[in-house]
Amino acid sequence: MARLKGKTAAVTGSSSGNGRAIALALAAEGANVVCSDIRKSTRDGGYEADADQDTDDAIRADGGTAEYLDADASKAADIQAVVDRAVQAFGRLDVMVNNAGILPAPHTIVDETEEEFDRVMLVDCKSVWLGCKAAITRMRRQDVVDGTRGRIVNIASIGGLAGLPMAPAYSTAKGAVVNLTRQLAADFSAERINVNAVCPGFLHTAMLRPLLDAPELNQALHSATPWPDLGHAEDVAKATVFLASGDASWASGSILTIDGGYTAR
Repeated sequence: MARLKGKTAAVTGSSSGNGRAIALALAAEGANVVCSDIRKSTRDGGYEADADQDTDDAIRADGGTAEYLDADASKAADIQAVVDRAVQAFGRLDVMVNNAGILPAPHTIVDETEEEFDRVMLVDCKSVWLGCKAAITRMRRQDVVDGTRGRIVNIASIGGLAGLPMAPAYSTAKGAVVNLTRQLAADFSAERINVNAVCPGFLHTAMLRPLLDAPELNQALHSATPWPDLGHAEDVAKATVFLASGDASWASGSILTIDGGYTAR
């Protein structure tokens, strides 16, 4: 039986990469999915086999139920609109996946501008804070169903657990997401709201394409990862489905690494 049959999920940054794979995987497990992003189409340079088909269209083509909403995850009104759409269309919000994020070009703090730092913190950190705030505010008013009022999955990064070279703002933002996840679990587990995070390693996504296409950087990423291969967005999606389902009913405040052993060193 589909693990999320009849549940409703919202995913930010759903048009490409991890977000797209997550939305598709949630739908494949029976969830109604509200897709949201700043653009409906996939990003150039991605690894999606069916990049010419938008995420919500792909879900419907496979027999699932999906809606799409233009939304900037770093804006409170847009995030609230995503939560409201889920409730209006499907009655409640069971799963909130805060996935939207950006990765700036590699540089040290010496070369990073204040404007770049502010932008990364806005998109990679504040957007998660806003998504959690809107989702928890709604979930607290919902009845307990299958042991929970709702589940939140934040997509962080190995950069939130270890300092990634040449990524000061990104590592700062993702570290904040990791600890926000733990803090919210401490505050809201008693109200039966699960809050967990996934920390992906180096994946085949459009975000990392510039590094993967550069032979020396590609080799460096492989050398830094104990597993022989780099990951794929589908690996993150499978972990997210687990945390969004009853299989993880007693998990809250968990930080699940999907990184080929990177943080095991």
